Amino acid sequence: MVSVEAEVRTAQGPRELTDVYGRHYRVGESDRDLTGRSRAWMLWLPGVTMAAVSVLQYGYGVLAPTLADVHGWSLAQVMSVLAVWVVFQAGVAFPTARLRQRRAVAPRTVIVVGGVLCLAGLVTLAHAGSLAVAILGFSVLGGTGAGLVYATSVTTVSAWFPESRGARIGAVTGAFAYGAVPLVLLFALGLDAGNSTLVLDLTGVAVGGLVVVCGFLFRDPPQDWWPSHIDPQQWAVDKQLNRSLPHNVPAVRQYSPSEAVRCRTLPVMYLILVSMAAVSLLGIAYLASFTLDNGFGPGVVALAVSALALVNGGGRTVAARASDRFGRRETLAAVLAVEGVAQFGLIASGEAGQAAWLVVFALLAGLGGGAFYPLVGSLVLDYFGERSMLVNYAVVYSAKALGGLVGIGAVAFVVSSWGYVPVFTAAGCVGLVSAGLTRLLHQPGHPTLPAPRAARRSTVAHG
Repeated sequence: MVSVEAEVRTAQGPRELTDVYGRHYRVGESDRDLTGRSRAWMLWLPGVTMAAVSVLQYGYGVLAPTLADVHGWSLAQVMSVLAVWVVFQAGVAFPTARLRQRRAVAPRTVIVVGGVLCLAGLVTLAHAGSLAVAILGFSVLGGTGAGLVYATSVTTVSAWFPESRGARIGAVTGAFAYGAVPLVLLFALGLDAGNSTLVLDLTGVAVGGLVVVCGFLFRDPPQDWWPSHIDPQQWAVDKQLNRSLPHNVPAVRQYSPSEAVRCRTLPVMYLILVSMAAVSLLGIAYLASFTLDNGFGPGVVALAVSALALVNGGGRTVAARASDRFGRRETLAAVLAVEGVAQFGLIASGEAGQAAWLVVFALLAGLGGGAFYPLVGSLVLDYFGERSMLVNYAVVYSAKALGGLVGIGAVAFVVSSWGYVPVFTAAGCVGLVSAGLTRLLHQPGHPTLPAPRAARRSTVAHG
């Protein structure tokens, strides 16, 4: 077989290819031809921007006790700010993905706007004189900014790494978690009512400035671009070249968002993501307060929350690679079960005052609470095709908004009345049930074969 690189050297300009699944590829332009740099830049730049904005979500739980002291807010009031933030962060994913798919807006524009909004959100939180101002500034502006950065970083990486979308998206979305670890440690060990305003101001300037600088370097490749060193037609069928093929069959056809929504599989994905986003966000929002309420010191809080964030991010790439070998659905079921078991471990170790076991179960909660995002994204690609993959995934990802209202907002009222035991117990049950729901995930488009005639007669006879 003649390699694509050899064909390109004999051709003038880019060429269009189609594989056996009807997928289109544009070959003949290297990453350096298009940008003057390696495409690795379009992995590291989104990773840096995601790491920068991650503190708005993963650092808030550590901030919450200090914010309550400074403003005199109740637990429900403090957590309502984060719950609304999640609504805007997840809610902006669909319109952003839609605009990016149509190439209606350049990635640098979206990233720069997102960075400015994140800066505004953190500075507003630092100086908020009322709950309404905090919600307007941090939740609405900051949440929208983080959502713009998140969605654009994912779409950019997906466009530049079409042959390894799952692993690369997992790596970049992972930065959205472990990138917060340095500031989580700072907040847990050094933040108090006296310096919170200054710390949040400086954090806002650092986050916003870093995102804006990186944003100016973002670029998109041409539509359907494919790296010239890999033959896309061979990639589509060669199980040695594409190690994912034996366990993950490509989509039968390309599904538009409206078509995907009408398939039974996508609503099941949505339900799983609502449930697991609620469980994951419960840990992110309340682990610090739960640890303090059980008598542990700031050092244990810092270690537990940092462990959760670190593994929440790092585990995504591991899970994505595992799914290539063992299958997406099977790997998803495993990580959801781990997340469920971790909730029982957290409540048991916390109530028993076992700091070491608390950190261990925080690690497991982090693994299960982050890995399901890229796994669901890979399933969307495998089930509905890559043409509308980002928009279809944005539809499913928007379930995080509802999960945030339940896992952060509603939980605050339950904790205030009954404590943490029923909350973490219910979360553990939700995780295990969600793992079972993965059995309902099936690739659409395959014909349903009629039952054998003898079997039909038997059914009628016993009906």
